[in-house]
Parts: sequence; C-alpha cells; structure tokens
Amino acid sequence: MTTTITHWISGARADATSGQQLPVYNPATGAVTGQVQLASHADVDAAVASAKAAFPAWSNLPPLRRARVLNQFLALLNVHRDDLARMITAEHGKVFTDAQGEVTRGIEIVEFACGAPQLLKSDFTDQVSTNIDNWTLRQPLGVVAGITPFNFPVMVPMWMFPMALATGNTFVLKPSPIDPSPSLFIAELLKEAGLPDGVFNVVQGDKEAVGALIAHPDVQAISFVGSTPIANHIYETGARHGKRVQALGGAKNHLVVMPDADMDQVVDALIGAAYGSAGERCMAVSVAVFVGDDTADKVLPKLIERTKALKVLDGTNLDAEMGPIVTRAAHERISGYIEQGIREGAQLLVDGRGFDGAQAGTGCEGGFWMGGTLFDHVSTDMRIYKEEIFGPVLACVRVPDFAEAVRIINEHEFGNGVSCYTRDGHIAREFGRRIQVGMVGINVPIPVPMAWHGFGGWKKSLFGDMHAYGEEGVRFYTKQKSIMQRWPQATAKGAEFAMPTSK
Repeated sequence: MTTTITHWISGARADATSGQQLPVYNPATGAVTGQVQLASHADVDAAVASAKAAFPAWSNLPPLRRARVLNQFLALLNVHRDDLARMITAEHGKVFTDAQGEVTRGIEIVEFACGAPQLLKSDFTDQVSTNIDNWTLRQPLGVVAGITPFNFPVMVPMWMFPMALATGNTFVLKPSPIDPSPSLFIAELLKEAGLPDGVFNVVQGDKEAVGALIAHPDVQAISFVGSTPIANHIYETGARHGKRVQALGGAKNHLVVMPDADMDQVVDALIGAAYGSAGERCMAVSVAVFVGDDTADKVLPKLIERTKALKVLDGTNLDAEMGPIVTRAAHERISGYIEQGIREGAQLLVDGRGFDGAQAGTGCEGGFWMGGTLFDHVSTDMRIYKEEIFGPVLACVRVPDFAEAVRIINEHEFGNGVSCYTRDGHIAREFGRRIQVGMVGINVPIPVPMAWHGFGGWKKSLFGDMHAYGEEGVRFYTKQKSIMQRWPQATAKGAEFAMPTSK
C-alpha cells in the first residue's frame, strides 16, 4: 500500500493541480512506498499568496509571542523525535540512530530560535548629537523560501524556518521529492503548536517549483542547500530577481593525519566520518591526508579491516552502522566514480560495489546497497579527488609534510569542512589560522557548528554573504533600519544646508 504526499497550504494539506507525481522509495528494499505530488506554478502561487496574507499579522506579533509558539513546537518535537527519525530512515535509508541525531540537531536550532526576544534587541545611542537619539531595528523581510536536499530532510529545513519564523517572516518550504514525508509532519506539528494558518507552507516538487519560487515577485529571500552547480545557479538567478540569497553548495572535506596523532582515534574518526550516512553528508570526510608514508602505513591496515567489517544493515536494525544508498541513480553514479578511480590509477584497497543486499536484512535484496570503498595513492589530479562523490568512498592522499597538506587543501575549489588530528598545539593553531575552509575541526572529524555559531563554508561551498542559522541567520532573515529622532522643542530655527554632524 502506498501513500500520497501532498502540499501544505493555508494550514491544511492541499492536492497539487499539476496532476504529476513521482514515486517515493524505501532504499533498503527498493519498494515504492508513496507518490509525491509535484507542484505547478499555480500551486507555488497559492502557497506564496497564503504566506503573504499571513505576514502582516504574524510580523506584528511581539517577538515573545512568536517565541511561545516555537516553544510549543519544541515540546512537540521532543515528544515525536523518534517518529520523525523513523520517517527519515524509511525514505532516506540512514540508520535509525543517525536519524535520531539529525532530529536532535534540528531541535537545537529551534531551541536557539526560541530566544528571539533577546536576538532582536536593538542598539540605542542617547544624545548621538545634541537633543538627537539614534537607534536601530531589525525587521522581517516578508515571504521567504527554503529549498532543501534529500540528505537531511528534518535538520536542514530547521536551519531555515525556525529563525525565519522567530524573526517575523512567513515561510514556504520546498523539500526534496526523494524523502518528502517529514515536511508534512513538521507542518502538522507547527499547526498543533498554535502557528497561524499560512505562516508555514510546503510545496512538494521538482525544478519547476524551484524556478517558480526563485522568480516569484513576492518571495523576498531564498535559502538553498545542495550541489554547487545548482547553488551557483540559484544564487545568480535569485540575485537577478532582486532577492536575498543564501546558497550552500558542495564539499570535498579533508582530514589531515599528523605523525603524532593517536592512530586509533584517527581510524575511529575516518570510519564514522567517511561512511556514516553512507557518505551522503556535506560534512562527510572524503579525503584522508596522511603526512608521511609511515603515518599511512600505521593507519591503513586497521582502516582496511574496519572498512571491510562495517555493519551495513537495514537502518531499522539498531546494530547498523551504515544503511543503503538513497536512490538507484545515486548508486550508479557512485559506482561510476569508483570505476573512474581505478582507471586513473588509484589503488583500490576495499571495493564496496560487491555488497549483497541480502546480507542487510530480510527483504533487502532489491535495495540500493553498497559497502564502504577505500582508495590509496590518490593524486590531486584525479576526479575522485577533485569532485564530490557523495557516497561511501574514502580517498587517501600521501604528502611529505604539514605545509603540503595545507597547500593542497587551500588549492581545492571547495572549502566546506576540514579536520586535523594531532597532539601538537602549535600545529593545531597554525592549521586553524592558515586553512582556507569555513568549518575547522581539531581532533573533531565533523565540525558542524552548534546552533548559536552558524553553518557555512568558503569558496565554492557557499554563495552569499551569510552563514545559516545562529546570529548570521537572524541577519539574513531581517533588514536593519536606523531611526534618528528629536522633538520640535529641541529643533533650532532655520534651514540647514551643510552636511549634518554631531554637535
């Protein structure tokens, strides 16, 4: 039995007008579990119109009252976190414990957004000039939209809409059609929390819905997370339409292993960061950089053993370490990269393409299964080094010294996340200061910032000026207004023609 996944407009489920839909799969079995309706331009227009109509009343509420709605939503999220995690596992395939972690990281953003009254406090200067006071306000933009990827169907939308709603905007979410069910459940929880109808809307869809949102004259800002080519297109197209755009793109994250590192910790870090969520994370480590051949020779035997022993199982199995690939097309693309690495001369130490889905659990024979893949002697001119694979493939690069490790990372076109494992405080300090990457870990393999710090990379990993969530999220979803005031009794008589200065 399959379900029909609709839109959410004006506080209720709404059928699409396009008549088009796509199948939704369980990646573990390959079975079709639902049909997601695809939005037409008319559906997008309806969602935006609903958000626009709700904006005046919602934006005029005191921030404390908006925060109280988010607090009620937070309470419901804590009750239903495992329900959301099960939805993620069913449609994305990631293991249940990983899905629980995704929901928790999303909840942390909601917790931060509940502090909107503090975050929206203004600056005030008494007597900026004689008898004149000056202060600033941060006011909402209007209708804003979020376009989110398949790999985090709960967490990434929560990078966006909690801050947008807390600051007084209304929101239209366009989730991935691969795993669309969590978006509707989130909408239902927001309504139960007391969010007024129209403040939060969901349009399911493909590139037609994306194009309609980008071009819509009533959408003031676009947040996007996805691949770099699409991020670049959305940034440029949105800018041409006069919108504020925040577009997070691709990654090729390195983990540098210094000779003094704890090698057991390194192996643990690489296994979890490279193969967790089947490598389908923008913060996954996809390149291990060994400083010195001795370092590589110490790590690789254990890494080979652990890669071969990965518990690749149906995500509902609590012993699972890695689940299936999200779609058959993604499986084919990743397999093509592995074959490309072999042709280019990289040494294939572990080949995950031979994994048999029957080993993953009952009924998994038709799923999109792959084991972990490990390459050694990868060079920086190979495609498997340069391009984002977005799968369970770890490439090992050997360099002679720390300076060369820094150089190759800084020359890469992506600058999302990076890590360095060392016991040397000077190396750690130099690495943090010299590396040209937006998010840096020292003995931390996946340095995703907490809710109040903000997420974002450098170079071709981010298009736009502001990172997601945190205080930068507040700035992205608001515009500053400066007010200068004096009263008639304090105003000198006569026109003033010179540039005003402080007097």
